[in-house]
Order: sequence, then C-alpha cells, then structure tokens
Amino acid sequence: MNAINPNSLSILFSFKMRTLLTLLISTFSLVNVIAQDNRGEINTKISSATAQQLARATIQLHRATDSAILRTSVSDDSGRIVLKSVPYGEYFLTVSMINHRTNDGKQFQLASPFFNHPEIKLEAEATGLEQVTVTAKKPFVQLMPYKTIVNVEAGLTNTGANVLEVLEKSPGITVDRDGNISLKGRQNVLILIDGKQTYLPASEIAQMLEGMSASQVDQLEIMDNPPAKYDAAGNAGVINIRTKKIKQRGFNGNLSSSYGQGHYYKNNNSLALNFRRDNLNVFLTYSSSNNGNFTDLDANRVYYSPGTKNIISRLNQDGWLAGNIQNHTLRAGADISLGKSTSIGFAASGIAIKRKGNNTSTSTWDDETGATDSLIRTFTNNRNRFRNVGLNLNFKHAISKSKDLSFDVDYLDYDIVGRQNFDNITETPVRYVETLKADLPSTIGIFSGKIDYHQQIDNSSSFDAGYKSSAVRTNNKAEYYLLNNSNWDVDYDKTNYFAYRENIHALYISGEKRLNAFTLQGGLRWEHTSYNAAQTGNPTRKDSIFDRSYHGLFPNVSVQYKADSNNTFALTAGRRLDRPPYQKLNPFVLVINKYTYMSGNPFFQPQYTLNLQATHQYKEYITTSINYSVTNNYFSQIFFQDDKGIIYYSEGNLGRMRNVGISVTAQTNVTDWWSVNTLMNLYNKKIEGNSVMPGETQLTQFNMNLGNQFRFQNGWSAELTGFFVTKERELQEITDPTGQIMIGVGKQVLKNKGSLKLTLRDIFYTQAMKGDTDFENAFEYFKLTRDTRVLTIAFSYRFGKSFKSTGKRTGASEEMERVGTGG
Repeated sequence: MNAINPNSLSILFSFKMRTLLTLLISTFSLVNVIAQDNRGEINTKISSATAQQLARATIQLHRATDSAILRTSVSDDSGRIVLKSVPYGEYFLTVSMINHRTNDGKQFQLASPFFNHPEIKLEAEATGLEQVTVTAKKPFVQLMPYKTIVNVEAGLTNTGANVLEVLEKSPGITVDRDGNISLKGRQNVLILIDGKQTYLPASEIAQMLEGMSASQVDQLEIMDNPPAKYDAAGNAGVINIRTKKIKQRGFNGNLSSSYGQGHYYKNNNSLALNFRRDNLNVFLTYSSSNNGNFTDLDANRVYYSPGTKNIISRLNQDGWLAGNIQNHTLRAGADISLGKSTSIGFAASGIAIKRKGNNTSTSTWDDETGATDSLIRTFTNNRNRFRNVGLNLNFKHAISKSKDLSFDVDYLDYDIVGRQNFDNITETPVRYVETLKADLPSTIGIFSGKIDYHQQIDNSSSFDAGYKSSAVRTNNKAEYYLLNNSNWDVDYDKTNYFAYRENIHALYISGEKRLNAFTLQGGLRWEHTSYNAAQTGNPTRKDSIFDRSYHGLFPNVSVQYKADSNNTFALTAGRRLDRPPYQKLNPFVLVINKYTYMSGNPFFQPQYTLNLQATHQYKEYITTSINYSVTNNYFSQIFFQDDKGIIYYSEGNLGRMRNVGISVTAQTNVTDWWSVNTLMNLYNKKIEGNSVMPGETQLTQFNMNLGNQFRFQNGWSAELTGFFVTKERELQEITDPTGQIMIGVGKQVLKNKGSLKLTLRDIFYTQAMKGDTDFENAFEYFKLTRDTRVLTIAFSYRFGKSFKSTGKRTGASEEMERVGTGG
C-alpha cells in the first residue's frame, strides 16, 4: 500500500477549511440580510454644470436626524448611483469630486421600495492636492447587472504580478498551460486594452500580457454578454483591461517599483506623469520589467500498435527551460478642447519585449519490454523579439446636450522575430549530432477606423449606432536549416512563406428603454469578413492560395426587472462569432522539440455561439447566474502523429460544444475591517465531433475564487486570496485540478502618499499543470511546473501639485476628460 503524503493531507485539509469558512460567512451574511425588511432603493445621477455625466464621484448618505454617514458609494461610468437596501427614513445626500464643489442635497424621505432622487449637478472648481481627502476605497470586486469590475490595485496580492497572473485569479477566469484564457469554462475571450483590440492570436496575447506589469492596470471589466457596440468576436465574452490614468488637475505623477524572488528574480517598475490645465491634458506613462522564469517539463508518451492497446514503444521526456522576459512600454498623448463642444485627442504607444530561453532535455526511447533503445539529449536556444507601435487619433463632438458623435482611427504595427537553435545529440546506440536552426520573422500591420453616434432621447431612452472597418496585413516566414558538414542546408520540409490579407466591416444599432421597474436593451450588429492567403512554394512543395468571404447578423437582447429594492432579475441572449487566428491558417510547421511539432490548418473555419443567461441579484451581496451556450464548428486543439512517431499539435473545428452552468458571486463585510468576496462556478461541458477520430466527451467542472481583504488602523491592510480549479477537459486532453493561495500585507507611509506592500504568491507551491492527452495510437502524461511561488516587496509614491484654472472652463473641457486617448 502506498504511504499517504503528509503534504497532500495538509493541502486537502487547508482547502476544506477555507471552503467551510466561505460557506459559513455566506450563510451568515445571507441570514443577516434576509432578516431585514422595510427597505428601499435610492437612484440618482451625477452630472456637471454643463450636463456632462460624471464618473467616480463620491456620494455619502446621511441620516437627517444627526447627519451620521450611513453609506458611501461611487458613481459609475454613466454618472449613475444606486444605493440598495436602505431602511425607510429621512436622509440627505452629499456628493463630492476632485476639482468640483461639494453638493449638500436637500432632505428627503424614503418610504417606498424605489426613490428617484433628482439629478445632482456639481460646479467645477480647482483645488489643491493637499485639500483632497479620499473618502472611499474601491472594493476588489464590483458587481453590476451586465458586467463585473475587478479593481486591480485594490488587490494586495496583485503586487509584482503580471497581467496574465491577475487574470488567472479573477472571478470566473482560468488560464491553461498554453496561456489560453477562459471565462466560465469557455475559451475564445475577446481581450481589449482600453477598449481597443490587439488583433493578435491568443499565443501572442498571452506573451504580451505576461510581459505587462499589473501596476499599469486600473481595472478589469468582465462582460459575459457585451452590447452590440462591441465586436462580435469572443464567444465567451469580453475582458477590457483599463490602464491607469491620472485625472487630477495640475502636474501629477505616480512612481512604483517592486522586486520579487522565486527561483529567479522579478523586477517591475512604472512611472506615470500627467499635466491637466484648462482645455489641455498631456500624459506619459512608462513601465519596465525584467523577470526570470523556468518551466520544468515531465512527459511520458506511450505508443500502441494500431487499433489495439498493445504497447510497442515508450518515449520519456524530461526538460528544463530557463528563461528571461524584458519588457519596456511607453505611452504618451494629449487631449485638447477645440471649442465649447468639441475635443480631439491623439496618442502613441510602443512596446518592446525580449524573451530568451535555454532548454535542456533528455528523451529516452524504450521498447515494449521497457529496455532502453536510444537516448537523445537536446539543447535548445530560443530568442524572441516583440515590438509594437500604436497610433490613435480620436475626435468627439457634442451636437447638442443629448446628441454626440465620436470618431476613432488606429494604426498598429507589429514586428516579431523568433530564432531557434536545436542540437540533438543521440548518445545510444550510436552517437551522432543533428543541428537545426530556424529564423521566424513576422510583421503585422493593422488599420481600423470607427464612428459612433449616441442620442439620449429622454430620461429613460437612448439610441446608439455606428460603423467600423479594419484591415490586417501580415507576412510570416519560417526558414529552417540543417547543419551538413559545416554548411547550412535549407530544410524545405519545414520552410515556408505565408502572406495574409483580411478586411472586416461592421454596422450596429442599439437602444435602451426604462419602463418603471423594467430596463430593456437590444442591439443588432452586422459583420462582413473577407480574406485571402498565399503560401509560397519551394522545390519540394507547390504554391497554395486560398480565400474566403462570409458575413452574419449578431443580435443582442437583455431584459432587467427590479422586483423590489432587494431583488433584481435579468435575462440576456446574444449570438457571437470567433474567427480563426490568421497565423493558425498558415500550414506551417513549428518545431517544439525533436518529437513534437506544431502546425497550422488552412481549412480552419469560424465558430458561432448562442449565449443565454438568467441572473438574479439579491441586494449588493449575492448574484446568481444560470448560463447556457451552444457553439457550432467548435475550436479545439487537435493532436495527430505521423509514421515517424512525431506528434503534431494543431487546431481545427469539431462538431459542437454545449456548456451549461451556474455561478454564484457573494460579497459581504463581515466586520468593519474584514470583507469577503467569493465566486463559485459549476458547469457541465459536452463536446462531440471528429478530430483524428470520432469522439464525444462530457465533464462537470468547478472553479472557485476566494478573497479576504482586511483594513486595520494606522494605514495597515492585509489580504488572503486563492483559487481552485477542478479537472478540465477537451476532446483529446484532460488536465488535473490546480490552484494556489496568496497572502499580502500593506502599509500607507509618507502622509498616505506612499505605500509599502509585501506579498507571497502560491504559498504551498500547488499550481502545477498536469494531465493526459489521447492520440490516435498513443497516450501521453505531462506535468509542467513553473516559477509561481514568489515573494515580492513593492513601493509606490504619488506626487504633484494641483492649481486653479486660469481660464474659463468650457463644456468641451468635460468632454476632454472623457475622451478615449488610446493611451
């Protein structure tokens, strides 16, 4: 009998205790809120003197009898504030915002489930930085009817992390071993940065996010079923990564630096500068990172006689990849008011990422009896360079107080270069050396433009419409060479040149109407896609050319019903599209190691998904959602082998995927100093179709995020968070459960202008990725361990000075603060 591992018992016991604690807390808060009655909901809207919506204004609810502050909240992007579950009584509101005069409202009485407070207007007024007092701290997670917001800086354990790691611990999000991001069990999430597409394939997005420091990010906006103004791409929804921006007037800045130590060091630095005065705003941000990392791979592959389970050979591979990622990101731009109702903005950005890695691996071939047949040592050297330049020009004009028009033009240029060197040394039975090298350059040019119209018809109705067009041009080379007697001979079996051209045109209309307790939203988006691609031939392969054109309608509907001040119900439905990444259409061959290749698929087709969701929100504490989706032409990894025993990783379409699940999000203040947020997601995924062989698989899966935030006296704070994922499955691959626990502590210093933070990620070193892969006549077990246990110390400091405006503040000044600069 095998001995029980004490570490396994400790981890299992720790997980069960955390789960029990979460259930107890959720039960306590649920019983507590159910016991309350005679409560109502207060709705109001915050705007400027020029009728512009004001986001992130601070509102305080005061009891009329003694002026005690009972509730504090912050307005959303549309200036709206909803205070739920307020006991009946007499109150007044106080609203404040940086560079605006505080508004002390009139007394009113709440005596019904709904109270619509008159719109509150704030007069602009510049104030000194020393006069500003922060009256409310953002929660780590904010629940809204149609999206979830994660305030990245509010999470202490995000200190020193990269953006991919932040996503991994965010509600409902998982990241697999290849960096693919899933939302509630579904892959193909549309990733936006400041509302703009990157147009990169998933692998390149993962590399970019891995090199991007969390210190650059303000919020994550997670939308399961986004409205029609967003691109139809992303069957699982949209994640919008909003970078930090300074909104105070005058010259202000923020400086941060962190050092982390795992197996290798991690260093992240950032600087943000902003000058805002009258009708001009200028900004500049710079960040850098230098992070060491490793991947420890253990893979055991078994080959069978065709059509049987009789073992004919085994391949055992052990590899150690030590690497380094260096990132430099620069963004700069300006917003200018051109008059009373018009503003213009422009921005430029640049990203430079260098990745290098050295891999040492040993491959042992055994025969059916287990005797070693051959032993091969592989030494691999990888060098990758990623460069991106982005330019943005935007324009916004307020036609009237209720109508506005905006225009955006973007240009993106990517220059990606990869170089690989392989030395395969066969030690037994006869020693010989095979040397291979590869140059893998690619360029991507993207131009996009869009125009959007918005009209506020009345206080309860709005209308939106818009048009977008984009063009992608990419060129990819893969040049492989074999060393032959001191000469480099071209390996034509792997060498290729691939050119791709794509154009997308889209139109949309949408509207919103509020009818008493109902809010109705609907939209329709039309998209047309056309592309052509060409692979240049060589002496062993002919030229190949293929093209395709397709279009579709993508409706989106939602109905929200406020039954009372405690309960809100919502139904949403939408159709979405995922296009094959253009680089995956290239029938290339990329060498991973001597016995594992990756290849493209020119027959890759788009997939279409129908999403349905029913949601119930109880006060501000618990949100429950039931999700159902069906995807046709489902994207999936496909694995096959050739007659030499080489395994190929590719991607293609299966027949169908059905996903049904339930998610529960709960957040509560256990005490004045302890808050808890939890997300539990249970779903069943069924996949059926043909890859290498017909198949069908079904698995019920579960993932959970748990966060505890603690606020103590004298500027001290702490956090304990974690996530857990059960087995996950695709048609040919299944991965084992994984997760991690993180802890952090922070202290405000230098008169609250600075902060010190200390965090430890993956305390128990449990975030290994392991699983099984089935091939047609083979089976593989794999395990990947990475540098995930990291101790980090970080310091940040904000500085600057605000001053009074020297000129008259126009209506366009408010527009200028809201214009999207692309920075």
